[in-house]
Parts: sequence; C-alpha cells; structure tokens
Amino acid sequence: MQEWLYPMGVVLLGYAVLGLTGFGSALVIVPLLAWQWPLPEVVAMTLLMDVPASAFHSGLNWRQVQWRELRRLLPGLLAGTLLGLWLMQHLQTRWPLLVLGLYVAGVGVNALRPATAHARHPAPLWAGPVGTAIGVVELIFGTAGPLVVAWLSRRLSDVQQVRASIPMIITVAASTVLVGMAWEGRLSSAVLWQRWAVLIGVALLGVWLGHRVAHRVPVPRLRQIICGLLVVSGLMLALRALQ
Repeated sequence: MQEWLYPMGVVLLGYAVLGLTGFGSALVIVPLLAWQWPLPEVVAMTLLMDVPASAFHSGLNWRQVQWRELRRLLPGLLAGTLLGLWLMQHLQTRWPLLVLGLYVAGVGVNALRPATAHARHPAPLWAGPVGTAIGVVELIFGTAGPLVVAWLSRRLSDVQQVRASIPMIITVAASTVLVGMAWEGRLSSAVLWQRWAVLIGVALLGVWLGHRVAHRVPVPRLRQIICGLLVVSGLMLALRALQ
C-alpha cells in the first residue's frame, strides 16, 4: 500500500487542478510520476485517465459547455491527427515545442492584463487552423490543453464557460491520440491497465473536489488562476524543448 500513496497523491492533486481550471492534469502528473515509473507508461496512463476524467468534468458543467466551439474545431482536430502521424516520422519536435511554449506563455501573460473595451474575438474561420494545431500538438506532445485554453480564452468572455468547455475538447483530442497508440500496440501492457484501474477512482475524486472548490472562488480570481497556469505550462513546454 505504501508504494501507492505517492501515485495516488500525485493523481489526486493533478485532477483537482483539472477540476478547478479545466486543464493542467498532465502538467502535474507526468513530471511527478516519471520519477517512479517509465515516462512512456506515465504518458499513456495519463491520457487514459484524461478521457473519462475530462468527460466527467464536462458532465458536472454540462450547461456551460459551448458545444459549438467543439463542432468548429472538430474537422481541424481530425486533420491535425493525420498530419501529426506524418510529422512524427519527418519532423524534429524540439523547436516547434519551444515556439509553442513561448506562444502559450505569451497568451497567458496577455490575458492577465486588464481587459480593454475594444478587445476583439478571433473569427470562427480560424477554428480550422487552430483545431489542426491542437490535433498535431496532442498527438506529438500529449499536452494540447494550453493551446485549447489559449483559443477559448479569446473566443469566450465567460471564464466559467471556458473552464467547462476545455475538458470536452481535450477528451476528443486525447481519444484520437489513444486510437493511434492502440494501433501501435502501446496500450497492451497488463501493468498499465492495472495501474489505471487503481488510480482512475482517485482521478475522478480529484475532479469532483476541484469542481467544488471552483464554485467557491470569485470569477476574477479563477481567471487569474487559469491564466497563471497557462503561463507556467507554456514555460514548462519551452523548458522541455530546451532539455
């Protein structure tokens, strides 16, 4: 039992963050669990937990999920997944990851600034290229959450709608990646599924706890938390590229 206390604590913390902000579970779980288990197994297990946990989060916030944003992004997500499969064989991922990290951090810093009355939302036409980018990033890096937040935070003015809509988009993106992993045989390990069976209940509990806390946090403070996590996650992506 003692060897499970650390993984359970990490997963509870990671999914409490997801329940609070709508994303960020992998940013907590992957680096901390990689100290104990092999990184490829940690990434695969985190994605397997992300799908039901993110869907559960969306269920808790069903009325605030902006389904039209998912519909706009979906064609690009599918195209990005196919493009990512090709890029994995031909592209060195270090520099694109660095650029992505700096971009995400910049979006977070800009979002922390006081809103102006004439701020414009990007046109829905941009959903195609953005969806493609999300699909590529999720397939290659497994961390498309910050990019999803960067898009939704500019499309939606209601922070609770942003928080509710992020996990549903991540659910779809992560599902496409898992299909690719299953095709390559990376989900066939019995140990992987044993760990998932032990930890998935903890993950769902973390989402519920974070969800309860989120509704006690003032909206301006919640927006600051989400933007601050966006800055941290972008810098972490950039640091991973430099390493």
